[in-house]
Amino acid sequence: MSWFADNLSALAHQFFPSLCLNCREALHDPLAICCIACQANWGITDLHKFTENSFTRRFWGRTPLVQGAAMFHFLKEGTTQKIIHALKYQGKQFIGTRLGRSYGHMLKSSWTKDLPDCIVPVPLHPKRKHERGYNQAVCFGRGLSMSMGIPLISGGLSRLQYMSSQTNMNRSERFQNVLQSFSVNKNKISPCTHVLLVDDVLTTGATLEACAIQLMKIEKMRISMATIAMSQI
Repeated sequence: MSWFADNLSALAHQFFPSLCLNCREALHDPLAICCIACQANWGITDLHKFTENSFTRRFWGRTPLVQGAAMFHFLKEGTTQKIIHALKYQGKQFIGTRLGRSYGHMLKSSWTKDLPDCIVPVPLHPKRKHERGYNQAVCFGRGLSMSMGIPLISGGLSRLQYMSSQTNMNRSERFQNVLQSFSVNKNKISPCTHVLLVDDVLTTGATLEACAIQLMKIEKMRISMATIAMSQI
């Protein structure tokens, strides 16, 4: 299916050239998201190369992680913010899948000694998913699944409460807001012993932590995390 979609994109590109999501210049590669010049400013991290890093330190004393990493540093008004915005609010699901496929190769090459056995995306509330039409974390997880060769379990977690944006909340406020917002589907998750929990952006970590708390209700569960981007605190 992905081969067909990629070739269909290449054919369409001949008649309707894709534009860079950042500078709006025409792209030579129909499968690219940004031009070469803008990719140089993506702010790609190398966090996946280290067991302890600035991502995993966000969870010290809170949630035990096997591994954790983000693909990009999130900078306001930067290229990454535009990519995330297009993924979440402009219907460009392919962005999440393509980034996931790319990052999955990096994670697989670095996490060879302890590769997760399934991928679980942070869920959206059904109302939010209906409004948006899809879950951006599922798009990212689907791409990771393709390149890492491990299954995606999109219904492993459920979101119970519909909440407004948490953008202006601090970590404590976010955590209290989401603590009781998730439930785990043990029947779907229990065959796994090491879950890769994925989301679009790590900010305070409150949402990921709340999801991890639910996953750890399953005996002997181990958790790693990956996000598209990671903001500064």
